[in-house]
Amino acid sequence: MSPAGSTVTRSLLALALGTGVCYCVYRALSARRKKHVSGSSLLDKVSGMSVLGGVHGESPEVQFENIPKSASYLEPHHLKTLLHVLSNNSDASTQEQILITLCNNAAFSINHDLIRNLDGIRIIGGFLSHPNPKVKAGTLNALNNLSMNLQNQEQIQAFLNEILKDIIESTLNSEVQLAGLRLAINMSVTNRYHKKMEDYIPSLLNLLVGGNDATKVHTLKILVNLSANPLMTMPLLASKAPSSLTSLFDSSISRDILIRALTFVANLSENLGREQYSNGHGYYKDSLYAVVFEDPAELQRNLTRLLLFSDMEIKEHANRCIRSAETLKHY
Repeated sequence: MSPAGSTVTRSLLALALGTGVCYCVYRALSARRKKHVSGSSLLDKVSGMSVLGGVHGESPEVQFENIPKSASYLEPHHLKTLLHVLSNNSDASTQEQILITLCNNAAFSINHDLIRNLDGIRIIGGFLSHPNPKVKAGTLNALNNLSMNLQNQEQIQAFLNEILKDIIESTLNSEVQLAGLRLAINMSVTNRYHKKMEDYIPSLLNLLVGGNDATKVHTLKILVNLSANPLMTMPLLASKAPSSLTSLFDSSISRDILIRALTFVANLSENLGREQYSNGHGYYKDSLYAVVFEDPAELQRNLTRLLLFSDMEIKEHANRCIRSAETLKHY
């Protein structure tokens, strides 16, 4: 590499490292300063991933030349250099900071095609197997931003099995697990990759019992997306489910969890009613069908308590489930 090229590479690395420092400070202060954060994107609404924008990554040790001072957006040749350095650097800390920089730049739709055309999805996806959880989380977050593009999803789906394994095998409620869940939410928005998720449904259902509120909400977003696809009704109902799953309808459950749990059950029960699957043939005693739907009258009783809520949206979703359960009793 020429001296000039080496200087640019070192400057980009410093920029990435500076971005990482700013990112960590941002994450620590975000709860207190949400109204001051800039650069929000559609991703905030889809998966809850906060996106850094407009933060300067200048380091006091380095004088930047021809490098943009804003860490929120880089030129194509800078992204190309960062991807090259990421591929050829073995330092986990440097890899993590580069992935954060790429993640922030992937929040801009103009970069979705660019990073894909630079072979960035394959390069970034290669770090899913990294043993360092911070690098793995950075990888998942970068892919998450990139997954807002349907053409990118076609490449990301090659890693879907590994992503789902990370969700199931990582530490409960960890950043790796949450990052994986956010990515799986985006990948489940359309029906294209639902069949690839089928084998992981029992493990996802278990997260609804063991996970914290954030894990439960993220998991339910995936399950709601799957339940909206009639072709996934049978795989979902046949999946092994924990017997305590009905506790999600308790009045003490948080609103975000309760609404999504009700939507999940309503989608499935309406599909059951339309397809007349409610006879339970082929379902095991510990299946989702047996746990939730085998006794429609009991399901109705559990849901009727929710009609006492003052929250109109909860009442609406509970009524939808009750109407569907009433239909099931006639099959």
